[in-house]
Amino acid sequence: MLRGHSIREEVLTESWESEIFSTALKQLLREVDQVLSRLRPYEAETLVNELEAAPRVFGFGTGRSGFILRTFCMRLMQLGLKVYYVGETITPRIQPGDLLVVMSGSGETSHTYELLQQAQRRQAKTIAITAHRESSIGRQADMAIVVPGTTKLTLAQEAESFQCPGSLFEQTVFLFLEAVVMIIFQQRLGRDGNKVLARHADLE
Repeated sequence: MLRGHSIREEVLTESWESEIFSTALKQLLREVDQVLSRLRPYEAETLVNELEAAPRVFGFGTGRSGFILRTFCMRLMQLGLKVYYVGETITPRIQPGDLLVVMSGSGETSHTYELLQQAQRRQAKTIAITAHRESSIGRQADMAIVVPGTTKLTLAQEAESFQCPGSLFEQTVFLFLEAVVMIIFQQRLGRDGNKVLARHADLE
């Protein structure tokens, strides 16, 4: 018990904090559910098919988008795909027919846009995950997967959110990609977790 505080005061404080957390969590889940309901299932199917068909998969994003795409690339590796993350010292040259997947909520991240163009000059396929189909990256990519969450641009046409700018887009993309992972896990490995664990890192 905190010095100078009664047990009743502590109980009231815990109740107040619990109510705040519960309200915030419900709002977050409500927002994510609204964006998920606007996704196009055929885009997930196309992404699965392109991932399976590509000789090699490359991923790239900046900031929080980059971290989310890294987790996706890690899962693809564990599922048996040949995958690399752009910028790592062991990432090879991209080749014709390879697939580059980029993620940018705004669709205007300059470095991501430049990498997209470089990959296309080398005749690689490109897929962009963005909130804005008509953005520079959305238009440039061979395929744009639109996840209409709120981005750092906070444009009027974006979904309303009580969260920090960008969070709603990032959260929804993570779940979208986890669903893609689940589909590949079922189709490629028959939901055999041991095959995933056989590729899981053990030098940790």
